[in-house]
Amino acid sequence: MPTKEQLKQFKEKVDPVIDEVLISDINHKFRDVVKYQIATGGKRLRPALAIMSCKLARGRLNNILYPAAGLEILHNYTLIVDDIIDHGLLRRNKPTLWVKYGTSIAECMAVAYVSSVFQTANHSPKPVKVSDIFSETLKKIMADGEINDILFERFGREDEYFIRKNRPKLVTQSQYIEMISKKTASLFEACCEVGGVCAGATKREIQNLKDFGFNFGLAFQVRDDILDIFGDVEKFGKHIGKDIEERKGGNIVLLFAFQELNKKQKQRIYSIMKKKKIKQTEIKEVINLVSGTNARKKAIKLGEKFIQKAKNSLVHLPNNKWNKSLADLADFVVARTS
Repeated sequence: MPTKEQLKQFKEKVDPVIDEVLISDINHKFRDVVKYQIATGGKRLRPALAIMSCKLARGRLNNILYPAAGLEILHNYTLIVDDIIDHGLLRRNKPTLWVKYGTSIAECMAVAYVSSVFQTANHSPKPVKVSDIFSETLKKIMADGEINDILFERFGREDEYFIRKNRPKLVTQSQYIEMISKKTASLFEACCEVGGVCAGATKREIQNLKDFGFNFGLAFQVRDDILDIFGDVEKFGKHIGKDIEERKGGNIVLLFAFQELNKKQKQRIYSIMKKKKIKQTEIKEVINLVSGTNARKKAIKLGEKFIQKAKNSLVHLPNNKWNKSLADLADFVVARTS
């Protein structure tokens, strides 16, 4: 079955559960607000990973459906917070939640989302273990990955003393990998782990599923960085050059480009990223400078390396149709345009 068709089928199964959980105990007047973030779209990659992992490990759909929904709600909770922090205007080609309803309402919705996440664990065979995974993952994303992503910004937030004091002068590739390990890869890892746990998989199987999800997540973020600089806005659903506009130092394409650019070119990029307001013409100028390097090729190669590591983990797992589906999904992600 083609991967896009498979993702569509998983989405059809998990979306009603997401809606059910999100609007439970919510005043009917606010239900459209609660559902706005999740209704903006998304491929539902995270619940798909959880379901595939569970099925690969001989589990039943009923045992993973609610936790899978919880993982997508958790993901969207982080997007709500991320968009508020970064002042993001578009998400999947639609106004972000805080733009649509205001920051105060978006913050309230974030609380509603994160509380809903833990409701779903109660519908799993191992609610305590699943809740623990949710909790640990949230800490990695928000208290480690997100903070480092903010600290890696090259300018801004001058009124926040902690950020000014702890912002590194340079961002290294190892620091970048550590950051995306927490902010992005940890959730994909959790999806595969939850799938294995709900299937009653062995410790060895769960570890291999986690390894697959972790490297899958690293490749996903590398691809996201590439699309931010070289993507198509209509397909990507975000502004191209958003990381430049937000002065992000934690983009692998920019890091690779800085390794090749001469001093004058690097100084020009730094001067642009330190402006209070960056113009679209300046974003294009940075992209043109980056395009003159091998940064894109290096980033693609790095993403392919992580995907291969992910697929290597599948060798140690049951050789069934779901194993192949995960391998196909890995190939799909590293070549995606949105």
